[in-house]
Amino acid sequence: MDEKDILERIGDYVAEEQRLRERYQRRELSGAEEHRRLRELEVALDRCWDLLRRRRARREAGQDPDDAEPRPAGEVEDYLQ
Repeated sequence: MDEKDILERIGDYVAEEQRLRERYQRRELSGAEEHRRLRELEVALDRCWDLLRRRRARREAGQDPDDAEPRPAGEVEDYLQ
């Protein structure tokens, strides 16, 4: 997945997040459903942003950005900044 693909996926996730919030406001889904899916989207977004940062760091260091692989959700979510 290249940088363009990652940014496109991020945009898709953000758009889905907005649609979920709108559906919840219109009472088309329960709070539990909204919360569950928002949590899934949060994890997916974190993984995308992590991969994008690591690809850019590899490029800046003169390394091949395509060698950066997506990390497991648990690893990305448990990272302390």
